[in-house]
Amino acid sequence: MAADKKNLLLLFENPSEPVFTPKGKENAVFQVPDKFLEEKYQNIGSEIQNRFGEEAEKTIHVRDAGIPNITVPAQLDKQDNFSLFIPRHRKLASALTDVFLKAKDIEQLQSYAVYARDRVNAQLFNYALSVAMLHRPDTKDLNLPLFVESFPSKFIDSRSFGRAREEANVVQPGSRRPIVIPRDYTASDLEPEHRLWYFREDLGINLHHWHWHLVYPFESSDINIVRKDRRGELFYYMHQQIIARYNFERLCNNLPRTVPLSDLRAPIPEGYFPKLDSLIASRSWPARQTNSTLKSLNRALDQVNLDITDLERWRERFLEAIHQNSYVDARGQRRALDEQTGIDVLGDMMEASLLTPNTSYYGDLHNMGHVLISYQHDPDHRHLESFSVMGDSATAMRDPIFYRWHQAIDDMFVEYKIRLPPYTAQQLSYPGITVASVGVQLDNGRSNQFHTFWQQSDINLSKGMDFVPRGDVFARFTHLQHIPYTLNIQVNNDSGAPKLGMVRVFMSPRADERNQQMLFRDQRRTMIELDKFVANLRPGQNTLRRRSVESTVTIPYERTFRNLDARPTSTQGEAQFNFCGCGWPHHMLIPKGTTQGIRAELFVMVSNYEQDRVNQDLGGTCSDAASYCGIRDRLYPDRRHMGFPFDRLGRQGADVLASFLTPNMRTQEVIIVHNDRVSGPGGQ
Repeated sequence: MAADKKNLLLLFENPSEPVFTPKGKENAVFQVPDKFLEEKYQNIGSEIQNRFGEEAEKTIHVRDAGIPNITVPAQLDKQDNFSLFIPRHRKLASALTDVFLKAKDIEQLQSYAVYARDRVNAQLFNYALSVAMLHRPDTKDLNLPLFVESFPSKFIDSRSFGRAREEANVVQPGSRRPIVIPRDYTASDLEPEHRLWYFREDLGINLHHWHWHLVYPFESSDINIVRKDRRGELFYYMHQQIIARYNFERLCNNLPRTVPLSDLRAPIPEGYFPKLDSLIASRSWPARQTNSTLKSLNRALDQVNLDITDLERWRERFLEAIHQNSYVDARGQRRALDEQTGIDVLGDMMEASLLTPNTSYYGDLHNMGHVLISYQHDPDHRHLESFSVMGDSATAMRDPIFYRWHQAIDDMFVEYKIRLPPYTAQQLSYPGITVASVGVQLDNGRSNQFHTFWQQSDINLSKGMDFVPRGDVFARFTHLQHIPYTLNIQVNNDSGAPKLGMVRVFMSPRADERNQQMLFRDQRRTMIELDKFVANLRPGQNTLRRRSVESTVTIPYERTFRNLDARPTSTQGEAQFNFCGCGWPHHMLIPKGTTQGIRAELFVMVSNYEQDRVNQDLGGTCSDAASYCGIRDRLYPDRRHMGFPFDRLGRQGADVLASFLTPNMRTQEVIIVHNDRVSGPGGQ
């Protein structure tokens, strides 16, 4: 009987428990050859497997399909934390991913995965198997469990996690109550940066960052897994939008926009104390004291020997490529950065995946910046400490320094973008098409307003709680939410013929931190993308209505929170759902606003779809969150540069947004009002 590929999903559960312990709602047990067990269990293999097999409602027989070579990935200690930013860890993960990718069928993949699971680092195993299953033709239709289900301790404070363990041990399933996670447990109001706790520590935002790096792995022996359409540009744009959104939120909280971390030798005024425990490493995540300074690294265990001057040299070479409009490839040849693909090359160079044009010359600036910051507390490993939250893609966005580092990186990309010729009025216009009006209608009846509030939602921790009695254990998070809305857009088509338009929706603050109107050169960098869709435009007047839940930026609220098992059952539906794990969380689509209401500028543009169109078949693909994540196995679905029309400076005379507009654009002043109330799970 052929192996059932859905059994592979059980290997993500209870990552610290041996593979032979019961898993899933059916208490399924993997019956494995004795030599597949860890050495400490092999002498009593039959006894152990019989013991757990008696409790099982389902037995999964694992065939011996050969012993995979896991010598390389096994070099990472099982009690160490795993980081995609550390070059050695990336190579170990790539080696294990390749083992899984090369398995000839599901049965062999299951055999390899079962053998490796208890012998390699649990976080490395989770990443490698996830990447392999996302990219194998025979498994990419499976809906992978969310990372928070396997490793909840990366998202929940240690005190609350202890309460969850107590609940699981003392209270029977069905009688257990959700563990309420405090709203703001990492600092007090004395720390101004803590006003952004709801953004930095949001579960969905951190899962988005982790899943993006899962969909776009750094390394593989199969270059096609790494080489994806406009990957470098997407790296730039996805992080640019994170910074734009963060700066919008800062203005909502009476804080100035982010100061870039451009001086790596100056004290860092922002401290951060994450209040998290790493259960894999049995350590608390290290904190960073206020006014800490970065130091060069010499950590033999991780094979990291990094001087601050290395990062400064790589930065200068990156900027040199921009200023000379050319770069040095791996053969030492100068190659031009052209207007169409230059940003993609620079994105590959900054991300430093296998696609980077010259690793030895341009280095690994982005990743090693994360590493340098994450080891600030123990640069030479004398205290045997692991990296801080900045070293893990699932936790990095919790730290205020993440945004300062990425602001500095975005500033470098902007250095390139401002050297490109501004879009002309002709390039921006759509002859015969006029946007007559734009409006927002909330489900509660209000017009030209956005309303936000706090909402509580539940996450099931049971699959990530090891060595405790089985049964659901829920944690209740408080997060930002907004009242659903509908965009109403009036478009006139005076061309006399039917047209197709690409509707682009953005929003930005109207004023800066001094309450002064922003110049276009600054306001364009705070534009957050809300949606992008194709519209049929009949001759004459057209009324376009677009619901907020249809946004191409976000993934549905249910995919982050409560209904984790309410997923499509068809093969096609599961494949779509899986890739949609990458996307901005819908509950964070609209910035928080203020209780008095912060003024914002809603922008709508209708561009010529014939110029924007990418000819491809999108049948059976997921494009829910294409703006930040692309489309699985397809080209990026927009020929324009990401962020268009705000990715370049304005043409001459376009000093403010109003003077930038062409007839196919329209703005509408809106206000974002925050209601400081808490709605229960599923409420509005």
